[in-house]
Amino acid sequence: MAEDRQMLASMSPEELRGAMRSLGYRTQNDLAQAIGVSRSAVSLWLEGKVGVPRPVAMLLRMLLAAQRRAY
Repeated sequence: MAEDRQMLASMSPEELRGAMRSLGYRTQNDLAQAIGVSRSAVSLWLEGKVGVPRPVAMLLRMLLAAQRRAY
């Protein structure tokens, strides 16, 4: 259940940066295009000025989990 709660939580700028790196998104623009948001939204999340929306955090965590299972 703790993992479920983690999935539903937002994401810190550090966690977002790590997820981007692990998933191969090298720039803010790469991530923005992949998930359908503006580059400026990604910038605000990385600066910690705006929280990462929960659905985005969930999506990235699911992609990371799927990537780990693939190897």
